[in-house]
Amino acid sequence: MKTSIAQAITAALTTATTIGLFVCPVVQAEGFKDFQQAVSEGKTNLSMRYRFERVDQDNVDKTANASTLLTRLRYESGNLNGFYTVIEVDNVTAIGNENYNSTVNGNSQYPVVADPTDTDLNQAYIGYKAGNMTISAGRQRINHNNQRFVGGVAWRQNEQTYDGYRLQYDNQNGLKADYSYVYNVNRIFGPNSVNSDLAGNLHLLNVNYAIDKQHKVSGFVYELDFDSANAIATRTIGMSYDGNVSAIKIHASYATQSETGDNPIDFSADYITLELGTKVAAVNLGVGYESLGSDKGKGFTTPLATLHKFQGFTDKFLGTPAQGINDLYIKASGKVGKLGLTAVFHQLTSDVGSIDYGNEINLVGKYPLAEKVGLLIKYANYSADDYSVDTSKLWAMATIKF
Repeated sequence: MKTSIAQAITAALTTATTIGLFVCPVVQAEGFKDFQQAVSEGKTNLSMRYRFERVDQDNVDKTANASTLLTRLRYESGNLNGFYTVIEVDNVTAIGNENYNSTVNGNSQYPVVADPTDTDLNQAYIGYKAGNMTISAGRQRINHNNQRFVGGVAWRQNEQTYDGYRLQYDNQNGLKADYSYVYNVNRIFGPNSVNSDLAGNLHLLNVNYAIDKQHKVSGFVYELDFDSANAIATRTIGMSYDGNVSAIKIHASYATQSETGDNPIDFSADYITLELGTKVAAVNLGVGYESLGSDKGKGFTTPLATLHKFQGFTDKFLGTPAQGINDLYIKASGKVGKLGLTAVFHQLTSDVGSIDYGNEINLVGKYPLAEKVGLLIKYANYSADDYSVDTSKLWAMATIKF
C-alpha cells in the first residue's frame, strides 16, 4: 500500500516531536522564546524535477517511456544553542501512464526505469554544531568525495539516504574528518519495495586533507557488514589524490577490498583509477582508466556508490561482474554561450579473462533557463559485445527551485 502525503507529513511531525524531546532541556533553560525564534528563522525550500526517460533495450520487446515528477519539500530550523533540525519529504508522481518497469509497479514487459511513484520521508534528523564539530542523528544524506564509494544516487527520483549517526570535523585549516555509523540504507526503490532497505552494521570513515589549494589527499575505510546481503559484506580501505600539476588536473585513487561479516567468499580485490584532464582553448579534455578487480570469481563492489556516475549512463554495470571491470574512457566538455555540452566514450572490458564487454557513448546538454530553472538532455548508447545487450537511453529533464 502506497504511503500517502498525509502519512508522510504525520511521520515528519512525529520525528519533529521526538527531536523536541531531545532539545526540551535546552528549551526549558533558555526559554520558549528562543525556541520560537529557532522555528521562525528556519528555511523552507520547495523544488520540482520533471523527467522523461526512454529506454530501448534489445532483449525487451517494448520500449519504456517514463514520465515522472519529483516534488521535494525541505525545512531546516534555525539554530538553538547549536541544535537544529532538518525534515525533507519527497513525492514522485507518474505523469500519464506508467509505461515502464519501476521495479514495483509490475510492468515487467517494459525495461527498468527505477523511479517508483510514492511519498517518502527522505531526511529527518537532528544536528548539533559546536566549534569545528557537527553531530547528527537520524535519516540523512551522506556523500563522500566523488561518491564512488558512498553517495546519495541523486540522479534517480528516489534518493538514497542513510539512517544512523554522523560525526563531522573541520579544523578550518585543511583537515576534515567524517565518520558515520549506519544501521539502515534507504535505497532508491521506494518504501514499498522488497529492496527498499539494506540493514546492517556499517562504519563509514573518510578523512580529507588539503595540502594547499592545488593538492588534496583523502583516506577512507568502509566496513559494510549487512544483515542479509552477505555477498556484498566487505571491508574497503583506500586513499585518493586530487590536484593540479602544470595545468594538468589529476585524480588518482587506490583501494583494497576483502570480505567481512558473513560473506562466504574469502577474497581480496583491488580498485585503481587515474584520470588526467587539461583545457585546450575553451574545451576541457580528459582521459581516464578505472579498474574494479576480481579475485576467486568475486568482483570489487561499491554497493553504496552513486553508480550512475560511473561506467556509462546506461547503468549496465550497477553490479560488478565476477570477472571485474576495466573502463578506459575519454571525455570532452565545454560551453556554447550558456549551453554546457559534454561527451564521453567508454571502452569496457573484464579485469580477468580478456572479455570485451562493449562500449558506450554518453552525451549531455545543460542549459540554465533562469536563475533557478534548468534544462537537461542526456543520451546514452551501449553497444554490447560479450556482456548484456544493446541499450539506448534518452532523458529530458527540467528542474525548478523555489
